[in-house]
Amino acid sequence: MYIVIFITASNKKEGRKIAAALIRQKLAACVNLIDKVDSLFFWKSKIDRACESLLVIKSKKEKLPKIIKSVKSMHSYEVPEIIALPIIAGDKPYLRWVDASLR
Repeated sequence: MYIVIFITASNKKEGRKIAAALIRQKLAACVNLIDKVDSLFFWKSKIDRACESLLVIKSKKEKLPKIIKSVKSMHSYEVPEIIALPIIAGDKPYLRWVDASLR
């Protein structure tokens, strides 16, 4: 099953580091990095805010445990956002490219 994973990073530099590692390790076929995402969240009993970078990762479900382990090993957050959503359909040539990129 193909998945899209969202990960927020503390800044663009950290996001690029994570993205490059996932590509290098063949855990992600593609990572889009969206800088300056304004995030509001509940943390340690209060509402907090951060300017973050959002990684949008295309991969496969069987890669997710290794992605989580890899991200946690280099992420600055105590509890990083790492969530995965299924891709229910897609362009067949693109999905074949994802397969080829992850081999």
